[in-house]
Amino acid sequence: MNQMLSGKRMVVMGVANHRSIAWAIAKALHKAGADLAFTYLSEREEKKLKELTKDANIDNALYIPCDVTKDDQVEAAFRKIKETWGTVHGLAHCIAHAKTDDLKGDYIDTSRDGYALAQDISSYSLVAVTRAVRPLMTEGGSVITMTYMGAERVIPNYNVMGIAKSALETSVRYLAYDVGEENIRVNAISAGPVRTLAAKGVKDFNQMTHIVAERAPLKRAVDVEEIANAALFLLSDLATGITGEVLHVDGGYNIMGM
Repeated sequence: MNQMLSGKRMVVMGVANHRSIAWAIAKALHKAGADLAFTYLSEREEKKLKELTKDANIDNALYIPCDVTKDDQVEAAFRKIKETWGTVHGLAHCIAHAKTDDLKGDYIDTSRDGYALAQDISSYSLVAVTRAVRPLMTEGGSVITMTYMGAERVIPNYNVMGIAKSALETSVRYLAYDVGEENIRVNAISAGPVRTLAAKGVKDFNQMTHIVAERAPLKRAVDVEEIANAALFLLSDLATGITGEVLHVDGGYNIMGM
């Protein structure tokens, strides 16, 4: 792959392990020549990140602690990035969370605090980090986030996360409007089901992947590398005319009527 992102500085949020979409995105950005900064929640996650980047020969990365549920930590994280880099060109927001109990059974049984938690981490965090990175995108930039078809249709057991993803997709459009005059773009990728740590929390997840493979026009599920390539496109100058969009990377499953 050519060095289309040479000299560009990209922040990746939400790397959980070597199978996560965020990690696939990070590798694609690195291969394209970008400098990377990673945020993490705990010392354990920081250790995992450093092991991953070492194995992938990603040098000179920044590692920044950030709990997206705390505004002061979000502000401190991007203040640190500004002190080191000055300018940021792209941000991949790959953060979502809900209580395991809320990802099985009936949506109607979602607890009030479970609903608030899912919205805070999975949706509002995009608002918080876009607000924080905005002053650093002095040369324009691109923000992407990850969503899923459960935002558009009922996916049994996805429940409260589907509601949070619906709010996330609407936030993408409003944020795109807010920062567009500053040449900052905001988009989302609606990925088909892939086997990640987060996916394990959704009951009957394997059945979902089989259904997609059977019914999608491509007759298969997608892999994380295909999702990462779409992220690379949206974060690069190849997509300078695209904002406020939800790009489906699901083998075409979303177009089917069954």
